[in-house]
Amino acid sequence: MTSKTVPTPSFTTQLREQIEYPTGGVLSKVLLKDNNCQYTLFCLASGTEISEHTSTRNATVHVLQGRGILTLEGREITLVPGIFVFMPANAPHALKAEENLAFLLTLSEINH
Repeated sequence: MTSKTVPTPSFTTQLREQIEYPTGGVLSKVLLKDNNCQYTLFCLASGTEISEHTSTRNATVHVLQGRGILTLEGREITLVPGIFVFMPANAPHALKAEENLAFLLTLSEINH
């Protein structure tokens, strides 16, 4: 079986205009998805926690607003605007928003 890559049209958005915080929990918006990557804006209300989990895909986190703590493979990383984190596939991670927190999550396929 062969896979076919379908070209993705150009896409532009102002991320600050896409941010909207829920009164509690998580609001996520898939901004773009193609055969290899998914780009999702996550907006977490202050105090929201995401328990430890893993992903079968590589991921990056680019923080846009707010503050939080990412626990990645047992190490705490302070999330503040501008920080960029790479998480390899299957790495255990958890998250806590210390204040309203917005970040761009990119999931990418692993080539075997």
